[in-house]
Amino acid sequence: MKNLTSVTPQTVTMAGAEKVQMQLLCGPGDGAPSFAMRKFIIAPGGCTPLHQHDYEHEVLILAGGGVAFGNGRENAIKSGDVLFVPANELHQFRNTGGMPLEFLCLVPAFVHQSGAPQPVAVNCASDMAANKK
Repeated sequence: MKNLTSVTPQTVTMAGAEKVQMQLLCGPGDGAPSFAMRKFIIAPGGCTPLHQHDYEHEVLILAGGGVAFGNGRENAIKSGDVLFVPANELHQFRNTGGMPLEFLCLVPAFVHQSGAPQPVAVNCASDMAANKK
């Protein structure tokens, strides 16, 4: 057991990420064989990369608000919303509000193991604009 305040947020360095930090709250290093629980914090104006990968994930919005892109469209998101992102779906989270957007994200544990395949990312701003056309 641990408290999330004891987990240092790490800056997300994946291409296309802007103003994003992640805390790995529970995963393979904790003995979790099947799933990893991460908390993401996106500062106002920031976004995750527009990306896709071959595994699903589940998301719970904890605080703040913004926009989630998935299934070819944008949806407003706010605290309390739950999202399912299917495998291979192009998706992105953007903070359009004035406070941090915080969410939990559950993924298969292998994502945080050495040698795991990396998601395919594209540029945050330019590709979002292209998807709106």
